[in-house]
Amino acid sequence: MERYRNYNTVLKDEFGERVQKISINAGFTCPNRDGSKGVGGCTYCNNQTFSPDYCRPVKSVAQQVEEGIDFFRYKYQNQRYLAYFQSYTNTYADLGTLTRLYGEALSHPQVAGLVIGTRPDCVSDALLDYLADLSARYYVMVEYGVESTSDDTLRRINRGHDYACSEAAIRRTAARGIRTGAHIILGLPGEGRDTMLAHADTLSHLPLTALKLHQLQLVRGTAMARQYAEHPEAFHLYEVGEYIDLAIDFLERLHPAIGVERFISQSPAEWLIAPDWKLKNYEFLEKLKKRLAERDTWQGRLYTVK
Repeated sequence: MERYRNYNTVLKDEFGERVQKISINAGFTCPNRDGSKGVGGCTYCNNQTFSPDYCRPVKSVAQQVEEGIDFFRYKYQNQRYLAYFQSYTNTYADLGTLTRLYGEALSHPQVAGLVIGTRPDCVSDALLDYLADLSARYYVMVEYGVESTSDDTLRRINRGHDYACSEAAIRRTAARGIRTGAHIILGLPGEGRDTMLAHADTLSHLPLTALKLHQLQLVRGTAMARQYAEHPEAFHLYEVGEYIDLAIDFLERLHPAIGVERFISQSPAEWLIAPDWKLKNYEFLEKLKKRLAERDTWQGRLYTVK
């Protein structure tokens, strides 16, 4: 029995075979770094922590796609690929540049679509119209970094936009028939259990295809790491069992139709300060599934329709 809507299973069912994302670094920056919205970026962010070795902006998109496929080919001979524009804000350029980069990724015969990570304040109607047209022929998902539904928290982490901006972008995207995802971080400073569970209630009433949950990680080279060094009492870093129960409490309130793509993120050991759970993703999932069974609960058990 699946006790939550596993989006990886949804993808496999949709394609009829295994699907693998290939991370692409197309050399974008971010309006929260270049001065148009702010400088320094979000306080928790160091993009180097989620860029694999084959993914470097000095390489063309086509080269990164080819090297990514070579990287995974030895494990899985027959599968399709999604080009995952991941680092920084992957809609932060003029439309001509974006269509060229996306088209370069889609030109590989084994690439079945795009996943585009971005900010909710960086999507124009013209871009969404283009992606809507593209989604009639390819798999397309736009993933928005929401991170929190609390405006106080968004200001605290120097996000550069409010929650209303996230909601508007998600609705504009989904209204065009484009698959729409969101990221939320659990454990941000200043957020207690009630605030974090309220995120699930709020997001459940948006037209989301999928959601990624991340535990808060303190990463070297970030403003948040410096804040933690100065005021560790302002942070609650979860032990793995405690976080699993929090994630399950969140799941219980989440709309059952929203696919959950992942529950944790994994920063490389050389960048990670804390918490260090020393768990692979599959090991974490096994623990979470076991705890769901022990609690005899499931996604959406406490979801209520407004």
